[in-house]
Amino acid sequence: MAGERNNATITKFILLGFSDFPKLRSVLFVVFLGTYLSTVVWNLGLIILIRTDPWLHTPMYFFLSNLSFLDFCYVTSTTPKMLSDFFQKPKSISFMGCTMQYFFFSSLGLSECCLLAAMAYDRYAAICNPLLYMAIMSPTLCVQMVVGAYITGFVGSLIQLCALLQLNFCGPNIVNHFFCDLPQLLVLSCSETFFLQVMKFVIAVIFGVMSVLVITVSYGYIAGTILKISSVEGRSKAFNTCASHLTAVTLFFGSGLFVYMHPSSGHSLGYDKMASVFYTVVIPMLNPLIYSLRNKEIKDAVKRRKKKRVFPHCHC
Repeated sequence: MAGERNNATITKFILLGFSDFPKLRSVLFVVFLGTYLSTVVWNLGLIILIRTDPWLHTPMYFFLSNLSFLDFCYVTSTTPKMLSDFFQKPKSISFMGCTMQYFFFSSLGLSECCLLAAMAYDRYAAICNPLLYMAIMSPTLCVQMVVGAYITGFVGSLIQLCALLQLNFCGPNIVNHFFCDLPQLLVLSCSETFFLQVMKFVIAVIFGVMSVLVITVSYGYIAGTILKISSVEGRSKAFNTCASHLTAVTLFFGSGLFVYMHPSSGHSLGYDKMASVFYTVVIPMLNPLIYSLRNKEIKDAVKRRKKKRVFPHCHC
């Protein structure tokens, strides 16, 4: 009997999504649609603003525009499918579609880990070595760091994908989630998943913990430099340049590490789903706001953009 079970091959998965809340289906759809559209508009708008305003052509905003691009791709890898599933019965996805969704989602998430670490180093260079900042953060180095973040995230996700494709799925095929994520797929596999569980943990350590370590060391030096600044205004200005990044880091790594640093189990998947909503849907929407609301240079760039619309020939 076991042999017959193992010979069966799953060709598609059923995503439960938010079927636990049938009465809230319409409300959840409107909320998630509004969140997704806001995320797309705000992130693409920030990218366009940074690329078209010469005053924002600095390393900090180069990294920020790439963060917005990652957030746009990141939320698009899962949310459109989730939104369409509100009106699908059953909410199915092919095995290959499921694995590829996880691959792109994972690649973008791991790349964002590396990019946030690179942004911490950028803030370290700006505050601890202000006179040498532009020399240290040369255009070549900035491009290398961003490309390195993308490639490293791609490789880390590709390794997991290759291991995932070696697993057998012989039933059940119901994924208690709104997208195909590794912890939920491991629970459904009828193969031995210990190796992939260990790999998941190692990847989380390499990308999550190591990135947090780089960020922590960078901000350790930054804190020491800020404390040496004599004027209150100077300390406040230096701190404000880091506050947005620190907020984004705390939100992203806090929710991500909660999901990927503990063993998967049936009773924990509900908590994982709620945490996943936060870091896959909410955080990509919040990031452009976090970096814009308290950022004087972004606000000034928006004002310049408005003036050019009213006075197109004004060189302001």
